[in-house]
Amino acid sequence: MAYLSRREIEDLKPSVERAVYKTLGNSDSSVLRVVIDCLTSGYDRRKIADKLDSYIDSKKASRLSERIQDLLDDVDATRKSKKRSYDDDRDRDRDRDSKKSKNDSNRDRERDRESRSRDSMSGREKEKHLSDKDGIMRNLKMDPLPPPSKNSISLANIKIPQPSIYGIPTGLLNKGDAEKARKIAQLQAQIKNKLSTGILGNAIQIPIIPTKPQPLILDEEGRTIDKSGKAIQLTHVAPTLKANLRALKREQYKEKVDKRDDDNSETSFIDPRIGLKPALRNKRALRFHEPGKFQQLAERLRMKSQLEKLQNEISQIAKKTGISSATKLALIAKSEGVTEEVPLMEWWDSVILEDNLDTQTQTGKIAIKQNSINNLVEHPTQMRCPTDPIKPVYMPVFLTKKERKKLRRQNRRETWKEEQEKIRLGLEAPPEPKLRISNLMRALGTEAVQDPTKIEAHVREQMAKRQKAHEDANAARKLTAEQKRDKKVKKLKEDTTLGVQVSIYRILHLHELAAKKFKVETNAKQLYMSGCVVLYPDCCVVVVEGGPKQQKKYKRLMLNRIKWEEDIVKDPDGRDVPNKCVLVWEGTTKQRNFGELKFKVCPTERLAREHFKKHKVEHYWDLAYSGAVLEQSSDLID
Repeated sequence: MAYLSRREIEDLKPSVERAVYKTLGNSDSSVLRVVIDCLTSGYDRRKIADKLDSYIDSKKASRLSERIQDLLDDVDATRKSKKRSYDDDRDRDRDRDSKKSKNDSNRDRERDRESRSRDSMSGREKEKHLSDKDGIMRNLKMDPLPPPSKNSISLANIKIPQPSIYGIPTGLLNKGDAEKARKIAQLQAQIKNKLSTGILGNAIQIPIIPTKPQPLILDEEGRTIDKSGKAIQLTHVAPTLKANLRALKREQYKEKVDKRDDDNSETSFIDPRIGLKPALRNKRALRFHEPGKFQQLAERLRMKSQLEKLQNEISQIAKKTGISSATKLALIAKSEGVTEEVPLMEWWDSVILEDNLDTQTQTGKIAIKQNSINNLVEHPTQMRCPTDPIKPVYMPVFLTKKERKKLRRQNRRETWKEEQEKIRLGLEAPPEPKLRISNLMRALGTEAVQDPTKIEAHVREQMAKRQKAHEDANAARKLTAEQKRDKKVKKLKEDTTLGVQVSIYRILHLHELAAKKFKVETNAKQLYMSGCVVLYPDCCVVVVEGGPKQQKKYKRLMLNRIKWEEDIVKDPDGRDVPNKCVLVWEGTTKQRNFGELKFKVCPTERLAREHFKKHKVEHYWDLAYSGAVLEQSSDLID
């Protein structure tokens, strides 16, 4: 795309405003400014659309860019037409100058030739030439034309000059000039004949242009007429300057906008009962502050900073003495629902009560069934542990390499004996001899000597058949892609029906560590483990559930493979300390409590505990958070 000049951009600005108005339905100065900047920079349609995507909808941006491209195409066409007209004028001037120089050279050449011929004539030839001249002039003489009218010029008054040299017609000098003079005489005779017969009459009359301005006469309807009463069309001067053209375009655009507003006002309904207030901007009045206002604000800021400083000092002292950790542990115990109140009767003693805990005797004691109490001790029945297997598990037997070979040899011999017994009984046909190129002569003997080519082909065919049977058996045993995937998943997944292994890890900081978070999440998904990750300031808890092998691999990841110490983070006191990961607890539960491992951001301790409580494992959070609190207090004391 060619760059536009400043004048061309100014000329295009009203058209761009109309294009923006048609596309958006209103005039947007920001969009207009972006389009003008794109035109100044020389962007094409695609770049303009990309630039407008951040301001308006993509569809509207593409539509507006197409309209801008149409305007640019019109500008290019105008440039080309102007250039073509300029080139045509230049070529025309060049042709005219060349023709003029050629005519001048021809005319000079002809004059030289005539002067030479005139000088070469003798006296007698000159006299003959003059006499011929007088005869021709007598033949060419015509009657005078009638005088012209007062206000018109007739064609009869137009005299056609005859080419001559020193008063002598040029036709007398050579044959070409004589022919020209004859044609001029014929043309003059034809014009005279037509004027005399009245064919042209007054039809061909050229009006004389008046030198004085004509009077302006208006009729009753306001039209301009002449003296005879005929209407006259006055010439309208069209503006040619760029400033006048732009002013005319602005007026036309305003007329169109006003017309559109009038059309909209006709179709819309306005309730005259509603009083419309003009959108006027009220003048802002001066507002003075009360004396001493900013001094009070400064005093408040100073008191606030002093209070924060004092609170920090108190918290540091409390951490060193262990008061803060004790307070946090007390809050954790309170959140667990532990109370110091001891009830009069526990719920498991309801079997010996007459009615309920509220039933009392006459003396004010709880009513108890005396017949259900004796001096015997009841031993509860022993229940099977839920983690014990239903079927008995036997210890597998591991054989040595020599024992495995001996066992395989015995099994193969037993199979061979069974096949030989079936062949003796006639249940199966005896197998063909296993022929090879090496044992060909030993197995066949004389048959191989009689026709060796045929026997070799038979042997090779048998070998190919055995090879194909071997490959087919391997292909039949080969697992498909889906079976391979299932085998791999089955190998990774473990049977957790008898118990689920659970591990809890506590990390100091895991919020902005994207690479570490990716490893924690991806490895859990690849090992098909369930759990959750709670992101809390200074105590991020990772809980994973799975089998023993899965827990072993994941434990190695969390404690060995990931280098937590490489990242420097800030502790609660604002100091830079290395990040670390600690194994809080690992054990066995009856069932899984979480689904697929997901991250949960908890800004407060209450939200974190509620998240675990929703999954009925709030003690996981209490254990991890209390360990973090105690660890912080021990670090301060040390």
